[in-house]
Amino acid sequence: MMKVLVLAVTLALSAGVAIAQVEGPRQTDALVGVSAKGDQIPAISDIRIKVNGKEEKLTGWSQVPASGVQVAILIDEGLRQSIGTELNSLQAFTKELPEGAQIYVGYMRNGTVFTAQSFTTDHGAAAASFRLPLGSPGISGSPYFCLSEFVKHWPADGSRPGARFVLMVTNGVDPYNGSTSILNQDSPYVEAAIRDAQRAGVAVSSIYFGNAGFRGERASFSGQSYLTQVADGTGGHALYQGTGNPVSLAPLLSEFRKTISETYVASFVISGSDKKLQRVQAETSLHKVKLSAPQSVRPGNLEGISAE
Repeated sequence: MMKVLVLAVTLALSAGVAIAQVEGPRQTDALVGVSAKGDQIPAISDIRIKVNGKEEKLTGWSQVPASGVQVAILIDEGLRQSIGTELNSLQAFTKELPEGAQIYVGYMRNGTVFTAQSFTTDHGAAAASFRLPLGSPGISGSPYFCLSEFVKHWPADGSRPGARFVLMVTNGVDPYNGSTSILNQDSPYVEAAIRDAQRAGVAVSSIYFGNAGFRGERASFSGQSYLTQVADGTGGHALYQGTGNPVSLAPLLSEFRKTISETYVASFVISGSDKKLQRVQAETSLHKVKLSAPQSVRPGNLEGISAE
């Protein structure tokens, strides 16, 4: 009986140590976008990181290397067929990404993402994988279900670690949250997608493009509102021109490429369970410099940067 009791106590103490290790101080990374007017390049001394309102010391601040990124382009299968005139823009964008950048192309359908091209540094192969979406109303299910599924199971086959970026081309409407009314813009599915992306350390940007099944200003407003929420929550950017489809995707894709090149990795040490997100703010003392960062981070999340 005594041996059993001693064993039980030993196991309990071991479990307690394991829990303490998980919840103790942990190196944590966050992607921070820098938009500067002029040639200002922020140094580590120009940046402040606050976690749950408390300033934390930065242990690292480095620009993401051009060849150290993973870019996943997710296209809504429900887009209008007019997106076909923009396939050349998507192909050109893919080919113009820096050598060594890993590119993934997938199509959002029925709540998941179907791979057209797994992560590859062969930009020509990635460009060749673009096709017309099916154009069936509602076929994507919800772009936010698709996003959650994708970031929680980030493809690893054929890829190496890198700073993670997603570009969604979608109308952004959440058909499972009911009305697209301005009074109904709090979707639990959008919030879940934001949290999942934050846990994975993924910056999610988007280009608004109309869907075959949703038309009108209310749908445009609702979709753009949700896409902005996702971008703000993850440190990405919502890219659109007014409430209609963009005249051309080319300038928006160019802007997205620029945001990747202006992204830094901020490193700091925080405590807490890796199961619970921590609120984070990125600030700078530089004038005419704007930062974009996720609103929450997962303790222990590391941006695996490779410059090979």
